[in-house]
Amino acid sequence: MKELKRILLAEDDPQDAELTLNALSEHNLANDVLVVRDGVEALDYLYRRGEFADQPEGNPILILLDLKMPRMDGMEVLKQLKSDAAMRTVPIVVLTSSRESQDLETCYQLGVNAYVVKPVKFLDFIEAVKEIGVFWALINEPPSGSLRKS
Repeated sequence: MKELKRILLAEDDPQDAELTLNALSEHNLANDVLVVRDGVEALDYLYRRGEFADQPEGNPILILLDLKMPRMDGMEVLKQLKSDAAMRTVPIVVLTSSRESQDLETCYQLGVNAYVVKPVKFLDFIEAVKEIGVFWALINEPPSGSLRKS
């Protein structure tokens, strides 16, 4: 059975989510994309809590993360994931409308793999995602064992 290649998309704007889903589908970048609407839902999914407690184990191949979301912003999600040994090898691409240099600098200091400003030029975005996938697979081994529960 072929392994499911899941992408987690954390995006609170339905139109932005739809644009991203269409671009990923058109370029066959994932078998499955799960959309969550804020940082709390993203962490709940990744750590199998709440409504996501019964999800199968395993990390997504990529996390697409908006910075400006309700309840918990993308910056906090990025900080938590990159400080967790079980999650830090999952590549994260920030998709944001923020053009603030402080956001860009902080994201890279925290370990983001790419920072893409909306509106996204999707051909450039697709190439960046493909490059991250190949590069990341070459230099990282996936974490062993189950995800740590918080």
